[in-house]
Amino acid sequence: MALYEEMLAAADPSQVPGLSRFFKTGPGQYGEGDKFLGIKVPVTRVIVRRCWRQTDFTELERCIRSEYHEHRLAALLSLVEIFRHARPGKETALRQQCVDFYLAHTASINNWDLVDLSCYPLLGQWLMDKNRSILYDLARGGKTIWEQRIGIVSTMTFIRSWQLQDCFAISDILLHHPHDLIHKAVGWLLREAGKRDRAALESWLQGVPPQGANNASGQGALPRYRQMPRTMLRYAIEKFPEPERRKYLKNEI
Repeated sequence: MALYEEMLAAADPSQVPGLSRFFKTGPGQYGEGDKFLGIKVPVTRVIVRRCWRQTDFTELERCIRSEYHEHRLAALLSLVEIFRHARPGKETALRQQCVDFYLAHTASINNWDLVDLSCYPLLGQWLMDKNRSILYDLARGGKTIWEQRIGIVSTMTFIRSWQLQDCFAISDILLHHPHDLIHKAVGWLLREAGKRDRAALESWLQGVPPQGANNASGQGALPRYRQMPRTMLRYAIEKFPEPERRKYLKNEI
């Protein structure tokens, strides 16, 4: 069976209410109106491992446009596998096709798991040796919080290669973002950067944002850690020793 049908066959209606609550699909919530087949991520991964080699872009299009969340996730996970396993000789062209498909369908990448499980192993990896301005454009001018989240979470690939500057620069763009899901994403990536170079993270936290960084608070002269939303700060300093963490939270640094 094709990927789309495999996912339909795995549907478990008993799981739908719990998944709908977890991904906040109620009125006014960030996932409002999304629909579920009732398939948990490990099951989706098994199906993707079985199907991705036979999945072409027509099938990916069918899945990514589905009303069901799990179809879209399966499309994205399959896209990552196609990108990762591109054969020598066809590697650049096929990987470019994967990236183009991804960027053309960001409207369907509309929840945090869809972003977080796809953007850095695909878009982040593609940009390792390329101009990274697309991530800054997404963070600064993304049409949705999901496009903006792609901008920051894609830097995970760079961080794992000890390239931290893009994470810090994009975090400046999102420093005063109003949405909690962006606060969590930025704090998470800052925490990961700090695991590689804690001194660099502390320098960033204690520094003042550059002129022109998004700052609606009028607190441009304050260090970043005093301007950040509390959730963002808590995530960023989660691995600090407790006495130092408390000092940051009490504005005593």
